[in-house]
Formats: sequence, C-alpha cells, structure tokens
Amino acid sequence: MQIAIVLFDQFTALDAVGPFDVLSRIPGAETVFVGEQLGPVRNDNASLALVADRTLDETPRPDIVLVPGGPGQTLQMDNPRLLDWLRAVDATSAWTTSVCTGSLLLAAAGLLEGRRATSHWAALDELARFGAQPTHDRVVLDGKYVTAAGVSSGIDMGLTLIGKIAGDELAMTVQLLTEYDPQPPYDAGSPLKAPAEIVEKLRAASRFTE
Repeated sequence: MQIAIVLFDQFTALDAVGPFDVLSRIPGAETVFVGEQLGPVRNDNASLALVADRTLDETPRPDIVLVPGGPGQTLQMDNPRLLDWLRAVDATSAWTTSVCTGSLLLAAAGLLEGRRATSHWAALDELARFGAQPTHDRVVLDGKYVTAAGVSSGIDMGLTLIGKIAGDELAMTVQLLTEYDPQPPYDAGSPLKAPAEIVEKLRAASRFTE
C-alpha cells in the first residue's frame, strides 16, 4: 500500500506530519512525500522543511492520497499540474483525503462536488463555492473521500482511516502507542467554544475574509 502525502511551499507542518506518523504504522505501508520537484519543501513559516522524495509524475497510482493545507494552498488553487495529478490519481486511489484547507484543493480539482466535506473553520464556507456540502464535523467520510478539519484533526483522520483499512484493534493500538489522549489546557479549540474576541481576531486576519 502506497500513501502519497503532497507537499507544496507554505504547507502547515502538522497537517502532513500528524497523519504521516499515524498512517505510516499500517503494516506494509510505503509512505512517500511527493511534490512537483524533488527536494526540501518549506512549511508556512519557513522554519521546517520536509523532503519530497518522489515527484508527482513518479507517483501515478498511490493507494491513499493525502493533501495538507496551509497558506500555500491559496497559491495552488490554479496550479494545473497539481490539480490534474489529483484528478488522475483519484481515478485509481482507494482513499482520497485531506487535512485543513487541503480540502479546498480537492474541491478545486472537482473531486468533492456534491459531497460532504470539512476544512479549517475559517475556510469552511469556501467549500460551497466548488459544489461541496460543508460540515463542521471534525472528520468527514463520504465514500472514499475523507476530509479533516483544522490542523490537529489530521491525527483523528489518520486513526479513523486505519480503522477502516486495518480494523479497530490496530487503530486503538496506534492510538495507545502514540499516547494520543488529548487533554488540552483550554477549551478553546473551536469557534463555538473560544472567546468571541479571539474568534473575531482570527477571522479578521484570515486570508479567507472578504
């Protein structure tokens, strides 16, 4: 089983690394980072680089496709090479997935039309522009399409996908191995829970604010 995680300039690190750390524990999985070119790709604040060890052209039939989000997603919305690749690999993938605003790239490729999907809360309404049905759920499954909400939810998505592929026991084993037992110090992880002034500050600063 080949898992292809897409990299592009200014991706959000945890969007890619969280699911990678979970999904790479599936027995027999080959996890590859793919990009338009080989070599290091910088995250959204340029402080971390992951290495694309395969090009898009060298990865024509992954079993699982995973698209992270991040500020750089905006620059990829009209990238024909990436969007064409997403359409091509989706034709044979077992699972096509995203984290955070990566779902907007799937939507821009025409893969989420008429489907339920999620994204980062600040970008959620953007999905409707491409014919998707936005939902606030943390992880959304619609057929073979699995979308996760913002950043940290990629770990939840990875565990959900393990359960679908290899069974609940392995998913729970990986959860225990990684000690994924969130107990956040603040109950401010969604716009429905966070103080209104913080929500509005982030919304005003969002690149999706019109």
